[in-house]
Amino acid sequence: MTKHNDQEFSKVSRRVALKLGLAAGVGFSLFGASARIVMAQDGQVLKAINPSFDQDWSPLRGGGRTFRWNSFLWASPMYFDAAGKLQPYVFTSWESADSTTWTFRIDPKAVFSDGSKITAADVKGSWELAVMPSTKSQRADQVLRKVQGYAEITAGSGSALKGVATPDEATVIVTLTEADPIFFMRLANHIAPITKASQSRASSGEEAEDWYKPEKNAVYSGPFKMTAIDIDAGKLVFEPNEKFFGPKPKLARVEIDSIEDNVAATSLIKSGEYNAHTELVTSTIIQDLGPEFSAGPIIPTSQHFWFNTSRAPMNDPKVRQALIMAVDRDGLFKASYPDGPHKKAEQILNSVPGADASGFEPYPYDPEGAKKLLAESSYGGPDRLPKLMIVGVSGPAIQAAAQFIAEQWRQNLGITNVDMKPQADGPNQNAVQIVRDDVGTRVPDAVAYLAGCITSTSSHAQNKLGNYKNDTVDKLLAEAATKSADDPDRIRLAQEAQKAFRADWAFIPWYSQAMSRWATKEVKGMDKNLDWQVVAPWDVSIG
Repeated sequence: MTKHNDQEFSKVSRRVALKLGLAAGVGFSLFGASARIVMAQDGQVLKAINPSFDQDWSPLRGGGRTFRWNSFLWASPMYFDAAGKLQPYVFTSWESADSTTWTFRIDPKAVFSDGSKITAADVKGSWELAVMPSTKSQRADQVLRKVQGYAEITAGSGSALKGVATPDEATVIVTLTEADPIFFMRLANHIAPITKASQSRASSGEEAEDWYKPEKNAVYSGPFKMTAIDIDAGKLVFEPNEKFFGPKPKLARVEIDSIEDNVAATSLIKSGEYNAHTELVTSTIIQDLGPEFSAGPIIPTSQHFWFNTSRAPMNDPKVRQALIMAVDRDGLFKASYPDGPHKKAEQILNSVPGADASGFEPYPYDPEGAKKLLAESSYGGPDRLPKLMIVGVSGPAIQAAAQFIAEQWRQNLGITNVDMKPQADGPNQNAVQIVRDDVGTRVPDAVAYLAGCITSTSSHAQNKLGNYKNDTVDKLLAEAATKSADDPDRIRLAQEAQKAFRADWAFIPWYSQAMSRWATKEVKGMDKNLDWQVVAPWDVSIG
């Protein structure tokens, strides 16, 4: 089988002012008379807000807010465009005869911002660094878990991926512990971006301190380079990488400022002082900033309320079923995102082959049937139920959804003892039965989507679903994983696994996620992909 594709800042106490809620009032005096101007003397400027004073901008964390700016500074092996189609980048070709040993070729034009070549050794070193436990990557396992040597590094007994060979500076050969027909797709993201390994990695094998900062003479592989960073002021500046091996960037500069208050951020964007945001999530975003600001494709990520099936009362299937059937999910979605941009979900799968016509029958809204089931349960009704605790309830939209669910349970089942918190802590950890959380995949594949959330070996099944295990689900997904990406049986088996999970009544479906632009309509080319990255940052412009 062969897969191939061608192709210094003032430290005025802004932080204190913003925390006091003065952002909108002091915006002009702090940011200057040119704040509303998107055209600098040397060209167009993207002025973005980051919602936190993040202390760590290393590209190797595999998640978090700063991760969403990775594609501006760093190149990936390949990437998915906004339509979910795979595109070459540093790697121009990939092939495998047995889905176990893969060969990748590096674009001969690929160079860092200092003009030095991006080599196979840089790729190997970047991957090894991403896997090192001390790097604390949130998602390196999604990309490199099956590579020989991964287990040893994560266990602390090694520092090299023995399954990655570099026969020459332009060739990377990867040997896996087991066949994986979609391994090439797993590399198409910025979870483990390509860095200059001799710079990012210390002699110990660990990550070098602050290696990515300009004062460390960092070099970058993406279309922009960081030219200034002031962590205390919460300000960063990116400028074009003149040596970039892809299209010339249209922007002259990217300026990022930290503003923690969403109301202040919304006001500053609405006034024209800023034109983009890292992640602005409010239930009134459409009304405040217009539909274009948060528009974007529905990506294979979804948000739901998950039941811990091993913890009372969720260990009673009839209670789970009653709680699901008592919630009007049309009303749930309208209460949280009445104007979008997300889409109501009926199942787990979305935006991957096999999501449509999957055979998953939507859970019904049946208050009377729910009341009957609760009466038939081992609790005999609402009075004997323990307090229901929902966690993961942070942000206005999530709060609105959780409150809607609690009210539905009160109205339809007579349940009044419901509590909700942003996170489980202290004694609450052993009292949580419902967790609001997202699931998804960085590759457009139904098997990868479900394997990450409902197989018994997944962290989600173990920690959110209470060590959930369904042998049928595990068997179907294990078999599906052996099929090639274009084999219809891969999709069919995944669909059957999702239907088997449905019968366990273990979640309240909520919504499929739109990957919002978080940019005003004047900003062009801010389309993002399933990796939460701006697809073509070199193409971003201010209209």
